[in-house]
Amino acid sequence: MSKLNTNSNSYIIVYSAILVVIVAFLLAFIYQALKPRQDANVALDIKKQILYSLNIRGLDGSEAEAKYAEVVKSEPGGSGEFANPFYECVIDGKPVHVLPLKGMGLWGGISGFIALEGDYDTVYGVYFNHESETAGLGAEIKDSQAWQEKFIGKKVHKNGVDGIALSVVKNVTDPETQVDAVTGATLTSNGVSKMLQDCLNDVVKHVESSIMFNPDSCCQKAMDCNKDCKDGKDGKDCKDCKDDKNCCKEGKDCCETKAKEE
Repeated sequence: MSKLNTNSNSYIIVYSAILVVIVAFLLAFIYQALKPRQDANVALDIKKQILYSLNIRGLDGSEAEAKYAEVVKSEPGGSGEFANPFYECVIDGKPVHVLPLKGMGLWGGISGFIALEGDYDTVYGVYFNHESETAGLGAEIKDSQAWQEKFIGKKVHKNGVDGIALSVVKNVTDPETQVDAVTGATLTSNGVSKMLQDCLNDVVKHVESSIMFNPDSCCQKAMDCNKDCKDGKDGKDCKDCKDDKNCCKEGKDCCETKAKEE
C-alpha cells in the first residue's frame, strides 16, 4: 500500500475543500441555532425604541415586554386606503400615535420613532437611532436623551405655513415648531429634519384620506354641526349617508364651511 503524499496538489485541494465544507456547515448550524434569539433581541430592541418615544425608559427586557403589551393596542398594517402607518397606543387613558421614521444622516441611515398626541399635531416624544454617525457629534441624536426631549410639545403644523413646520434648525426662530440642531452635527441634524418632514407628510395624507373616506367619522361630523347639509348629486341628508362616500365627503366640506361661518 503506497503512502499518502500529503505534499501533493491533489491532497491539498481535497483537504481544503473538506475543511471549507465542515466550517461552512458549522457556521450554518450556529446561525440557525442562534437566529431565534437574535430575532427576539431585534424585536425587543424595536419595542424599547417605541417605548422610548413614549418617554418610557429604563426598563429591562421582561419589563419592556410587559409595558409594550400594556400600552400598544395595535401595530402598523393593512394596505391601500385601509393602511395604518401607526402604532396605536394609549397612555394614561389618552390615545398616542407612534410613527416609524427612516432617513439618511451624514454617513449612513438614520431611523427612529415619533409619538404624536391624539390631535396628530403635537409631539408626545421621539427616539432616534443611527448606523454610523460620528461619536460625540451626529451620534448625539441617539445618545442624548436631553436633545430628544426638546421635541416634546412641539407642533407639527403652524397656521399660515404650508406643509410640515416641525424641523431641526441651527438657529431657532420659532420655538413652537423648531428644535436646535445638534452642536457640530449640522448635516446629521438636517437629515433628521428631512426624515421628519418626509415621514410626517405621508402621515398627513393618511390622516386626511382616513377622514375623507371614513363614513362613520365624517358623517357624524355632518350630523353634529349641520343636519340639513345636502349632497348636490342625490339630495340625501348627510345623516343618512353612511354608505355613500361622495355624500359623506360633501357633508364634511359643508360641515366645515358652516362651522367657519358660525
